Amino acid sequence: MAIPHSVIEEIKYRSDIESVISSYISLKRRGKNLIGLCPFHGEKTPSFTVYPESASFYCFGCKAGGDVFTFIKLIENIDYIDSVKLLAERAGITVREDDSDDALHKLRNTIYEINREAARYYYSYLLSPEGENCRNYFVSRGLTPETIKKFGLGAAPDKWDGLLKHLNAKGFSTQDIYLANLVSKSTKGTYFDRFRNRAMFPIINVRGNVVGFSGRRLSENKTEAKYVNTSDTQVYKKSQNLFGINISKNYCSESLILVEGNLDVISLHQAGFMNVVAPLGTAFTEEQAQMLSRYTKEVIVCFDSDEAGQKAIEKALILLGKTGVSVKILMLPVGKDPDEFLKTHKPSDFQKLIESAVPATEYKLLKAANTLDVNSDEAKLKYLNSAAEILAATDDSITVDYYLSKLSKNYGVSKTALLSKVSEIRKKKTVKAKKREFSQIVSPTNYRNDVNPEKFGNERAARAEERMLSVLFKHPDLVSVVTENLPTDKMITSLNKRILMAMLEQLSASHNFEISLLSSDFTDGEIGYITMLINSDFSSDNPKTVLNDCIKVILEENMLKKSDDTVDDWALKMKQIADNKKGN
Repeated sequence: MAIPHSVIEEIKYRSDIESVISSYISLKRRGKNLIGLCPFHGEKTPSFTVYPESASFYCFGCKAGGDVFTFIKLIENIDYIDSVKLLAERAGITVREDDSDDALHKLRNTIYEINREAARYYYSYLLSPEGENCRNYFVSRGLTPETIKKFGLGAAPDKWDGLLKHLNAKGFSTQDIYLANLVSKSTKGTYFDRFRNRAMFPIINVRGNVVGFSGRRLSENKTEAKYVNTSDTQVYKKSQNLFGINISKNYCSESLILVEGNLDVISLHQAGFMNVVAPLGTAFTEEQAQMLSRYTKEVIVCFDSDEAGQKAIEKALILLGKTGVSVKILMLPVGKDPDEFLKTHKPSDFQKLIESAVPATEYKLLKAANTLDVNSDEAKLKYLNSAAEILAATDDSITVDYYLSKLSKNYGVSKTALLSKVSEIRKKKTVKAKKREFSQIVSPTNYRNDVNPEKFGNERAARAEERMLSVLFKHPDLVSVVTENLPTDKMITSLNKRILMAMLEQLSASHNFEISLLSSDFTDGEIGYITMLINSDFSSDNPKTVLNDCIKVILEENMLKKSDDTVDDWALKMKQIADNKKGN
């Protein structure tokens, strides 16, 4: 896509990185920079830093980094071009694109249009005489016409190609409809509707686009899957979306209720609880947990009370615990889900359940006590040891102190003894962690995943290259020191060589270096690495001296490497001569 550099610069100028990022996550000022919990991986201690001076961000935990366009690309799960367009729209700037470029962007827009038209088709069919069966299903679930319209619910006809013919008539190609995952392809090469004789639930993202569908079977044929969902497409990934988020995002700043199913979300919304979402045809994921943490301070987990629901709660607690968001568990009566509960209870009864939701630590303690035989001293001791394990994994000292006091009072054991047990467990875990850390130092494995794997075995040269690039980012006026003394082919690691060449190309064209111009030539991980170098503090009274020292090291390492290669070549030739003599 041919977007003039001047337009990108204007968009970036109007998109203050501090303001943009703080609209997604909470930031606190630390000196001239800002810090917060990283939205791209789970953490409890902030390692995400925003650098207003360089208009960039970097996470020291997951190594994500870049400029404001990179941030929007990562957090919205869109490509670079769409991130530019999104920020342009917010800044009130019109972006005109070259008709010959950006095929992927056009495909995504086409899929959005196809999904929107499909949603209209399903809704119209629901309201038609042929849609009576599905209407009756929605009515049996207690849904009103207003709720059906609000969520855009619909019905897929019991036909092989009803939607396909409709979309073809609207001008959409069968291939694009297939890429939207609305039709499937037979072994004979014919296409047929993916959703047939099903109640349809459109999946809408935070920006209001229909990105996919979930279809619930209407027939009594239990050999058919109960739910069929859109597979991952260019505009949709199940693990990174939540049903109901398009509405709930406006009502969940304080708390958000996480339920299991689409109908749970819809029933609760209809009952007046607007801050409710659900995963989509898949188990709750780390990406979804991170997404929730961007919109709310507290997540109330309300999964079904059956065994599967309880297991799902345990997983959700682990994933949400990594985000730093507060978590509570809403305890439903046995055999109930939110939708069933509301059929026999008032909304005010559900509100009471919300108010009585327990913190994650208390839920774990209650669950551990479920099988407790109150008449058995052995069972009580076993429970107290389990409770100590739970509290040892809790970081908040006030929480630990509060529950230790309750346990001491309820079970007649001194608080001192319980605290001693908690400390003992923590000490053992610390020793194990140190052993793992030591084994990692002795036998490191992280190099395999490093963005610059050639650094392993070339540590001195790579560090000199990194320091040279970092200084050059801050002092581009000294570029001649490098160009006159270091041929690019003398660089040891290929990644740093690529960065240097890209930098030199930009500086020769405009005398400025911009991360935004690297999006097509470097991966997200490499962009993060470059951002780290830009913001590294290799302060010196004389940056020119630092550059010369770095160049000297690189040239020395280059000569040593050539010498080693020559020795290796000589040894190989000697071995070949010896082998030939043995053969004769």
